[in-house]
Amino acid sequence: MAAIKETKSETAFRLSNIVLLGILGFIMLVPLLKVLSTSFSSPYAVDTGQVFIWPVEFTWASWERIIGREALWRSFALNVVVTAGGTVMCLLMTALMAYPMSKPEFKPARFLAIMVVFTMVFRYPIIPFFLTVRGLGLYDNFLVLIVPYLITAYNLIIMRTFFRELPKELEEAAQMEGCGYFQLLFRVILPLSKAVLATLGIFYAVLLWNQFMNPLLFIDNQHLYPLQLRLREYMINSDSELEPSLQGNIPYNNATLKAATIIFATIPIIIVYPFLQKHFVKGATLGSVK
Repeated sequence: MAAIKETKSETAFRLSNIVLLGILGFIMLVPLLKVLSTSFSSPYAVDTGQVFIWPVEFTWASWERIIGREALWRSFALNVVVTAGGTVMCLLMTALMAYPMSKPEFKPARFLAIMVVFTMVFRYPIIPFFLTVRGLGLYDNFLVLIVPYLITAYNLIIMRTFFRELPKELEEAAQMEGCGYFQLLFRVILPLSKAVLATLGIFYAVLLWNQFMNPLLFIDNQHLYPLQLRLREYMINSDSELEPSLQGNIPYNNATLKAATIIFATIPIIIVYPFLQKHFVKGATLGSVK
């Protein structure tokens, strides 16, 4: 079949879209590039306002300084464990709730759906939430970084909608072979749901990696500080805490150290996202449109 030839107006529209989106994309990248260039610039260049999106007087000093922080690496390792393990647990719990809610024969499904939407509209009060979590023994507990996020309303609705779109004939055929509901879910439904699982996996991973409010409320033990809380600690510390000595010609300052720490905390998400982008787009479309 011959390719359909574009008209001049269609070509102009497509090129203008490319240019416009390219400009918008660059504008959105500017803050990140500014922080990145600051982390590789000299203190004098940063303090005098010479740095924009390209390093001035390039130096690795700030990165060498933060990489040597044991506490930062401990928080980084904690974030990796929480994000990896927590994402798997969140997807499992969301699937276990979304699957029965996607079945018309499950009578409480409609009521549960209304309650889920209710939690999206009306947020929980902070004080009862704090007292409840503390009453469950999760204060200063590693699990407080995972348990409150096990099921989120938005992700549950996406997965429920996706499950409802799957052909019923597949389940009927499996049931004829003697599959129960758990076997249906784990042997038939989930293998067909890779796109939506990848999508929600990104959502949960970003949520767990960037969590800040819950650790701030429930974590006092500095050994349990996740990366974002450690980053906050570095942001509010005085110069004397960040820089053990202010004597002599030090090739970094407070601003360059903060910039390097921010980029350090952002790199893993930036690296992982491109590999899951195609699943993200496909899964979001399939799970939100019926």
